[in-house]
Amino acid sequence: MDPGNHSSVTEFILAGLTEKPELQIPLLVFFLGIYSVTVVGNLGMITLIGLSSHLHTPMYYFLTNLSFIDFCHSTVVTPKMLVNFVTEKNIISYPECMTQLYFFIVFIIAECYMLAVMAYDRYVAICNPLLYNVIMSYYRCFQLTVTVYILCIIESAIHTGFMIRLYFCKDNVINHYFCDLLPLLELSCSSISMNELLALVFSAFNILIPVLTILASYIFILSSILQIHSTEGRSKAFSTCSSHISAVAVFYGSVAFMYLQPSSVSSMDQGKVSSVFYTCIVPMLNPLIYSLRNKDVKFALKRILDSGKCR
Repeated sequence: MDPGNHSSVTEFILAGLTEKPELQIPLLVFFLGIYSVTVVGNLGMITLIGLSSHLHTPMYYFLTNLSFIDFCHSTVVTPKMLVNFVTEKNIISYPECMTQLYFFIVFIIAECYMLAVMAYDRYVAICNPLLYNVIMSYYRCFQLTVTVYILCIIESAIHTGFMIRLYFCKDNVINHYFCDLLPLLELSCSSISMNELLALVFSAFNILIPVLTILASYIFILSSILQIHSTEGRSKAFSTCSSHISAVAVFYGSVAFMYLQPSSVSSMDQGKVSSVFYTCIVPMLNPLIYSLRNKDVKFALKRILDSGKCR
C-alpha cells in the first residue's frame, strides 16, 4: 500500500475497560485503591530493604529490583487507565503511545527474567549454602541485574522500532486500556508479518528461558530438600522459597490465563480483563506476598516501627 494515498494517524483513542457509564466511577475508585497500594507497597519495600542492614543480601537485592519493576510496570499503565474513567474520550498522542508501548514491554520482560534470577538465587542458597556468598557476590548480583535490564531494553527497542515503521491509516480507536502490541497491530495498514514473527519469537524466548530456569532451579531445590533428614530443616529450607513460588504462580498464572485461552472463548474484552491481572493486580500482590510470608521483612518492619515510637 502506498502511504502517500492515506492520512497518517497522529493520535489514538483508548477504548478503556468498559463503555458503561454507571461503571466508570466504581472502577475509578477500585483501581485508584489498587494503584495506591501498589505504590505504597513497592516503594515501601524498597525503602525498608534500604534501611535494614540485615536485609542487605542477594535475595533482598533482587527483591528490591522486583519491587522497582512492579512499581514502574504499574505506573506505565494505570494512571492513563484512571484518566479514561473521568474523560469522555481518552486521547493519547502517537509519541506518547509508542513511549507507553516501549516501557510496558521493558518492564513485562524484566519481570519474567527477574523472577528467574531470583529462582537461581534460591537454588544456590539451598543447594550450595557453603559457597553461596562466593557465587552470589555483589559483582555477580549486579551482573545478573544489568543483564536483565539490557536484554529487556534491547528487545523492547526492537519491538517499538518495528512498530514505528508501520503506517496507521485505519480507525484510530485502540480496543484496549493501554497501547499494547497486538491491539496496535490491528490498526496498521502496512504488512505486519515481521512484527508478528518478532512477537512470536521473542514471546517464546521470554517465556521458555525464564520458565525452564525456574523449573530447573526448583527441581534441584526439591531434590536437596528431600535429602534433609530433619523436619525442621526441610521446613526452614522450603520457607525461604515460599514467597518466590507464590509470586511466580501469580505472575505466570495471570499471563497463562491471558495467552493460553482456547480460541473459542478468547476475545479482546476477555483479554482486557486478563491484562488487568499482570498490569495492576500482580504489582500490588508481590510486596504483600513478600511482607506477609517473610519473617525477615516482618521483623525489619517491626524494628522500624518500634524505633519510630521511641522517638
